[in-house]
Amino acid sequence: MRADRRAERAARPSSHRRRPRFRGRRPLLVLLISAFLLIGVCAATGIAWDPFTAEAHQERSAPAVGGPWSGAPTTTPTPSPSNAPSPGTPPKALPREEVDTGAPRPTGALPFDLPAPAALRSGAAGKKLVFAHYFTPYPLSLDNASADADYYTRNYLNPAGENGKHQRYGGLLRDRPLPVPPKSGDWESANLRQEVRTARDAGIDGFTLDLLSLSGSNWDRAELLMSAAHSVDPAFKVMLMPDMTSLTSDDPAVLADALAALAAYPAAHRLGDGRLVVSPFKAEAKSAGWWSRVMDLLKARHGIRTALVPLFLDFDTNQAAFAPISHGFSEWGTRSYVGQEGAPADVRRAHQAGKIWMQPVSVQDSRPNQGVYDEAGNTSTLRSTWAHAIDDGADWVQLTTWNDYSEGTQFAPSLHNGYTYLDLTSYNLTRFKTGSAPRIVRDTLYLTARTQFAAAGPTGGQSLVMTPRKGSAAPRDTVEVLSFLTEPATLRTTVGPVQAAHEAPAGLHCELLPLKPGTSAARVVRDGRTAAEVRLPYPVDRTVDVQDLQYYGATSGRE
Repeated sequence: MRADRRAERAARPSSHRRRPRFRGRRPLLVLLISAFLLIGVCAATGIAWDPFTAEAHQERSAPAVGGPWSGAPTTTPTPSPSNAPSPGTPPKALPREEVDTGAPRPTGALPFDLPAPAALRSGAAGKKLVFAHYFTPYPLSLDNASADADYYTRNYLNPAGENGKHQRYGGLLRDRPLPVPPKSGDWESANLRQEVRTARDAGIDGFTLDLLSLSGSNWDRAELLMSAAHSVDPAFKVMLMPDMTSLTSDDPAVLADALAALAAYPAAHRLGDGRLVVSPFKAEAKSAGWWSRVMDLLKARHGIRTALVPLFLDFDTNQAAFAPISHGFSEWGTRSYVGQEGAPADVRRAHQAGKIWMQPVSVQDSRPNQGVYDEAGNTSTLRSTWAHAIDDGADWVQLTTWNDYSEGTQFAPSLHNGYTYLDLTSYNLTRFKTGSAPRIVRDTLYLTARTQFAAAGPTGGQSLVMTPRKGSAAPRDTVEVLSFLTEPATLRTTVGPVQAAHEAPAGLHCELLPLKPGTSAARVVRDGRTAAEVRLPYPVDRTVDVQDLQYYGATSGRE
């Protein structure tokens, strides 16, 4: 049985390990966002950090399939306008929703009527929990400056940012949080409250909080998030996730004391019997005996009983040793729509052992710093991972991730995706929680595509380029129109110079089109009238300065 399972597992990619931030997108925001953010730069202390300490770099040097980034930032450099984007790299057009004001989701944004949070938290739906993995290095703002000149723009999206340390791979990031205007007062807490509201309003039950360090800016932000969650909604919970690729202490008492400090916040996720849920990332970095000591110390020193839900990078090898001390199991998962075949067996094994299973659900994964990416196939990975969570009987879901822009895995509203992936997740989490697909009441389109061809080579001096990870689907150049229709209709599409029409049925339908240079758009036509339309405002180029293999998204519900 064990040998059979090993053979089955060998055919599927190993669990993803997360790592650094990367990619700099050409300074695409520089002049364009400023038109909407003339609020004036509000000076504030910088909280940017250096993700490239020697210790962190060692941990993430190999482009292994991966999970949360391993190195905790050790410095907080003050943002400096001296690192302004270099001229000569033309910015791309911005979407219409340039600024996240924190306003509630507009009526009609979704193709269905999302149940109220109370409905999704009660009865059978309330037992099916959905968490989003929160990564403290990337809050809505790092310096409370206007987005045309903030730290993201100057140093993370700009290939020459942070004194050129990310130039080799084209910059640290390719996307960023949807910009927010500068705020007065305690802007960090205000922004964290806004993120909690955004997640709560999408139907998400809480965050899994990646604990990268037990001091410094990431720890401070973790404590702020614990406070923000409870102040926004006492029912919104935060599951503690010590990141064992980053935490360095071998003393179980050190971690126990830190977990107890966060457990004092009312937002800390507990089971109905009062046990604190702790879900360590890469739990196998320490032995099951070591974790038993952590749990014993939490009980003896702090009176805290623990429900351990270890997240493994190698579930097969470690689940038996951890079973006696665990309430449930999880893994980080893969980021391509192929290689998901082992998911049903993992859920069965957890349930047969009497454990709950937390299923990873993902959008995509693109890591310039490591020179590797996964082919997500537009929304294929998102739809596939959600289908497994729903069909295979997972108890909980972890969205991997809410905001790790360094790996391009974000569900949170972002500059290049708007609310596309979060809105699609609201639909799927409603299915997951209620057991049935919600009724489509509004024609809605979701349009996804890259802004460059997969084989395009960057011309801007980037020397490290990404190639597909082993086990990934083959690269493809496609535009996807995902339609949610109340009745059958005609989809009229424009992809660069090519116009076409396709008949689409009622309900959910996916139409794939070849990628062409130029912009893409789609509209729903019924009885000669346009019922919904969407345009992806980022043009596709054959020649590119920086390699950017993330799929961009737009939705008709928010334009």
